[in-house]
Amino acid sequence: MNTEPTAADEMLPGAAIEPLRLLAEDADDLHIISAALQDAILRPKDIIWEPSARRVTLQLSRFCWECGGTRVMSGMQFGDVVAVKSRRLPRSPDNALELLAMDFEPGEAPGGRVLLMFAGGGDLRIDVECLDAVLTDLSERWPARVAPTHLAEGPDPA
Repeated sequence: MNTEPTAADEMLPGAAIEPLRLLAEDADDLHIISAALQDAILRPKDIIWEPSARRVTLQLSRFCWECGGTRVMSGMQFGDVVAVKSRRLPRSPDNALELLAMDFEPGEAPGGRVLLMFAGGGDLRIDVECLDAVLTDLSERWPARVAPTHLAEGPDPA
């Protein structure tokens, strides 16, 4: 009899799940992190731009799609940052922001722009000399009060 845990066992409530730790060095890597951060919640004050250190750090409450119905505090850091700009993001430090997706627009190789897109149409642009981003879970998971929903675009064809 095989007593090794299976993938299904790891998805059971209460099962131990390793903290997520991801590194992005190209657009494909960033898309994986983007999927992991879909529906993460943060506030403007959770975005820290340190020009002298050339880094941007974000603290987020990540919805754990991979472990069903929980959230975890996560940190994301971008290195080799040369500029940061925001558009239509609330200025109040405690307003909730919901991250929808991230994308990388290549520029002069190996640099480019990381675009963080938020619900409500706001975005944050991070210009980088090269893509160097890290995501890691920082806390224990807790039950999410509400699971994010995504309404279908347009009417249901059925």
